[in-house]
Amino acid sequence: MITPPPIKSNSKIRIVSPAGKIKEEHVKPAVEWLEQQGFEVELGKHVFAQHFQFAGTDEQRLNDLQEALDDPDCDAIICSRGGYGTVRIVNKLDFTTFAQKPKWLVGFSDITILHSCFHNLGFASIHGVMPRYFFDSDGNPSESLVSMMKLITGESISYSVDSATFNKKGKAEAEIVGGNLSIITSLQGTKYDLNTDGKILFLEDIDEFLYHTDRMIHQLKLSGKLDNLAGLILGDFTDMKDNESPFGKTVHEIILEAVSGFDYPVCFDFPGGHDKKNLALTFGCEWELEVGEGITKLRLK
Repeated sequence: MITPPPIKSNSKIRIVSPAGKIKEEHVKPAVEWLEQQGFEVELGKHVFAQHFQFAGTDEQRLNDLQEALDDPDCDAIICSRGGYGTVRIVNKLDFTTFAQKPKWLVGFSDITILHSCFHNLGFASIHGVMPRYFFDSDGNPSESLVSMMKLITGESISYSVDSATFNKKGKAEAEIVGGNLSIITSLQGTKYDLNTDGKILFLEDIDEFLYHTDRMIHQLKLSGKLDNLAGLILGDFTDMKDNESPFGKTVHEIILEAVSGFDYPVCFDFPGGHDKKNLALTFGCEWELEVGEGITKLRLK
């Protein structure tokens, strides 16, 4: 995997909106903060455009992202938000110029499509916080932002989280891949399908029915995506829903049942995804995972 160089105090960062629309008030404070840190920030021409639920038309969103990929002076691309829409433009992207000067891509949720695309092309990327969630309720840089900035500036980083009830103990050293469960399952059978063999798979999701989550997990299992993992990290599964006739299992029980026959370590409740704390991960880089009795440790190698 090719890892883009760390950004520096005078690096140029582009912010684009490849999916859902977003209000200016949710981005401008992040721009001001980045500029205060010494970065040059350039917004895509259509960052605040609106076309129904999208941040502009497909062509507008595509042009902004392509310009950012091609910009020889740009060192990082931060997506303004997820939502929906990246799948409509990803197959029209040209990475020829980008490959001559790789740069970091940051985002999560619908941006999982771009993470998978980058991974299949051989480039590392960052699953991390986007501008609306840069700050905590007091207006201070959130822990999510701090973790993302450490990764993008090349600092060493490690996480320690309390072990969850359903954890499966063990150790693994491997690349982390993954992202949003719904997006990952939707990419199966396409050229953006994710190869999970020998990797630590990270999964998170939001606003899904339990029965649908069960279907997606079993789709991954039936396709062999869970067979040869080095490890499995489950992030936040936020605002999960049930039917009037209960499914009968929690999301943790659904996943644990699906991986019960495998001997790799499994970490539940890692603070990553759509909850308040979204600790950043570099996809395509090697991490050391240790799921212990009371503490789970994750360290970038």
